[in-house]
Amino acid sequence: MTKYALVGDVGGTNARLALCDVETGAILQAKTFPTTNYASLEAVIHAYLDEQQQDIKHGCIAIACPITEDWVEMTNHNWAFSTSKMKTSLAFKALEIINDFTAVSMAIPMLSPDDVLQFGGEPAVQDKPVAVYGAGTGLGVAHLIHVDKRWVSLSGEGGHVDFAANSDEEDMILEVLRAELGHVSAERILSGGGLVNLYHAIVKSDDREPENLKPRDVSERALNGSCTDCRRALSMFCVCMGRFGGNLALNLGTFGGVYIAGGIVPRFLEFFKASGFRAAFEDKGRFRDYTSHIPVFMITYDQPGLLGAGAHLRQTLGRVL
Repeated sequence: MTKYALVGDVGGTNARLALCDVETGAILQAKTFPTTNYASLEAVIHAYLDEQQQDIKHGCIAIACPITEDWVEMTNHNWAFSTSKMKTSLAFKALEIINDFTAVSMAIPMLSPDDVLQFGGEPAVQDKPVAVYGAGTGLGVAHLIHVDKRWVSLSGEGGHVDFAANSDEEDMILEVLRAELGHVSAERILSGGGLVNLYHAIVKSDDREPENLKPRDVSERALNGSCTDCRRALSMFCVCMGRFGGNLALNLGTFGGVYIAGGIVPRFLEFFKASGFRAAFEDKGRFRDYTSHIPVFMITYDQPGLLGAGAHLRQTLGRVL
């Protein structure tokens, strides 16, 4: 009987690996490895397993890139590999590579009330569809549905849908960014780079020249009140997060909840709470009453990617989540 399995959450900067208790789902012995210190993902895994001294034969690794076939090429790092060849080299019985937001979505059934913060709506309805999205380097999106005692993650590239302006101010932003970028996706607004894009567009629409700011500069100046343009940008970011989340809710009737993940929003949580996020989430015209019932949660659990990779693997091995 398999006691532990390997789980991982790999980004461009760090690879996080841990052991998952196959029976309970508990995540143990988590460790972070800088990706620049290793020639390959396989080298990181070998280093970790050598430390653990466990007989590991199953693994599931979440990576921030599209996963469509055996060959995997990371988007924000130079690692590339064949999943089947790595499985053979590690002498594993099974090795799955999944998208990072597939993992985050699979974590949701494992979360307790202490692992989330709720922003409006009613209690989540058990086993109803779920949406999860998160702004970070990019904009990740996934849905989760419950079918025949199994959770099925519906992954995709939802962050690249068209940005849908819904106010005069948003029309102005879209016009400026369209002139610069051509196609303006939601990710061009809802990401670290998107926050900078909003600031630039606000300043340029007033025929002024923006400063060369980083995402953290924009949020810090907004929060300390030193820059009105940055505060407008952060306010609009929160509103656009609400509009986009409401669109996800409408797509699949997500009465199981809409969940926010990613590293940006927790940096300005109090600002976010007081923003126009929830009003924008519900601002769906004739369907305002529909969206008003749907709850939004922010995931506060520290490592949802590891938890979700473990849940995905446990379900594959026949466990009921």
